[in-house]
Amino acid sequence: MDGSLVSVEGGQPPQRNVNGVGSKGSIKSTKKSKKVVLFFEVEILDAKTREKLCFLDKVEPNATVAEIKSLFTKSHPQWYPARQSLRLDPKGRSLKDEDILQNLPVGTTATLYFRDLGAQISWVTVFLTEYAGPLSIYLLFYFRVPFIYGPKYDFSSSKYSVVHLACICHSFHYIKRLLETLFVHRFSHGTMPLRNIFKNCTYYWGFAAWMAYYINHPLYTPPAYGHEQVKLALIIFLFCQLGNFSIHIALRNLRPAGSKTRKIPYPTKNPFTWLFMLVSCPNYTYEVGSWIGFAIMTQCLPVALFSLVGFIQMTIWAKGKHRSYLKEFRDYPPLRSPIIPFLL
Repeated sequence: MDGSLVSVEGGQPPQRNVNGVGSKGSIKSTKKSKKVVLFFEVEILDAKTREKLCFLDKVEPNATVAEIKSLFTKSHPQWYPARQSLRLDPKGRSLKDEDILQNLPVGTTATLYFRDLGAQISWVTVFLTEYAGPLSIYLLFYFRVPFIYGPKYDFSSSKYSVVHLACICHSFHYIKRLLETLFVHRFSHGTMPLRNIFKNCTYYWGFAAWMAYYINHPLYTPPAYGHEQVKLALIIFLFCQLGNFSIHIALRNLRPAGSKTRKIPYPTKNPFTWLFMLVSCPNYTYEVGSWIGFAIMTQCLPVALFSLVGFIQMTIWAKGKHRSYLKEFRDYPPLRSPIIPFLL
C-alpha cells in the first residue's frame, strides 16, 4: 500500500472574444499551481503475535511518535500512551516520543510493533512513596512506639546524643529528597511500571526499618571512637548532602521546564559541581558519600550494608548514563569516569 497522494490543480482557461478567436493576452497559457501533500499510512502490529492491531490512514509526515500513540489509543483505550512501546523491530528499542515519522527509516507505509508496558505510575508518586516511608518508619523506632522493644521501653528516649543526631540526619536526608522531588527534579520519563513501586518500597522501607531498629535499640552502644568519630562523620554527611543538592540544581538548570532536552553537564561557579570534571554522575558519588558518613556516625552494620547495596546499584546506573553520554555527544569529556574518579 502506498501513501495517499493528493493533488490540487488550479487555473482558468483562456478567454475568447465574440468571434471565437483567442484574445491577445490569452495566447500564453496561464500558469498552473500544483500542490502536493504526501501522507503516510501506519500499520501497528503486536510485537509478540504479529497480529494487526491498528491501521492509521493519512498520517501527517511530521507526526511524532507521541501523536501516533494518541491515535492508537483512540482505537484501543485500554492502552493509554504511557503504556505503549512502539518500535521498528519486534525486539528492537522503543522509539522516542519526540521521533518524527518522516525521519524514521520507513516508507510511506510504516510498520510499527507494539508492546504493552503494563500499568504505569508517575515518577513523582513513586519517589514520594519511596521517601515518605523511610522517614515515617525511622521515627516509629526513634520514639519507641509500643510493640517494638517491649512495654518497658515504650516511648522512652536514648541517653546517647548520637542516636538523636542520627535521627536528625536521617530525617533531613529524606525530607530533602521529598522537597527535591516536588520542586527540583525534572523527569525525562513521566511514568514507570506500577510493579516497580513494590520492589523499590521493599528496598527503601525494609532497610529503613532494619537500621532504625538497631540504632534506636535500648541496648545500642555509641561508636568506638566517641565524639570525634561522630563529628568527622557529621562533616562527611553534611558535605555530601550539600554536594548532592548542588548537582541536582545544576542538572535541573540544564533542562527547560516541559522539555526532554539533553546537554552535557559542566561545572558551574558552585564548587560542589566541580566534581563534574572527573565523573559523569557526581550526584551518585555524593549520595554514596552521605551514607558512608552515616555509617561511620552510627557504626551500625545494617547502615553499612545499605551503603554497599546502594553503591552497587548507583554504579550500574552511573555506567549506563556514562555510556549514553559517550554515545550521544562526540565531544564528551574523555577524562570522566562514571562514579569514582579514575577508577569506576
